[in-house]
Amino acid sequence: MHELSIVQSIVDSVTESLARYPGACVVEVRLRVGALAAVAEDSLQFCYGIAIEGTALAGSRLAVRHLPVVMHCARCARDVTLEGVQSFRCPDCGELLGEMRQGRELEIESIGIEEAPAGIPAGIGDQP
Repeated sequence: MHELSIVQSIVDSVTESLARYPGACVVEVRLRVGALAAVAEDSLQFCYGIAIEGTALAGSRLAVRHLPVVMHCARCARDVTLEGVQSFRCPDCGELLGEMRQGRELEIESIGIEEAPAGIPAGIGDQP
């Protein structure tokens, strides 16, 4: 299950970013995941729940935005979205496609944070 190491890297990266916002709490981490990223969302969600325990991300949610494969067709001179990943041919002209524009992404799109409520100790990202 490589999703656990992926999620741990995400948690580490978000925790590092959170250090710049003392007193902030993470409410949501949004990912962009391409169709060819070879990760299962249910495994990501499961591992995220485990990885955030006891961290500044505890209680936050993971939102995943799925991205289709987009290739450039030289013959049609335009980008085309593939319906699936079984065929890498232009759906219009049948040309074999070679230039990928989107589909391999696995990246943090954004981090939703809010200030910690008054009287509640701030998270790990706080400065002493």
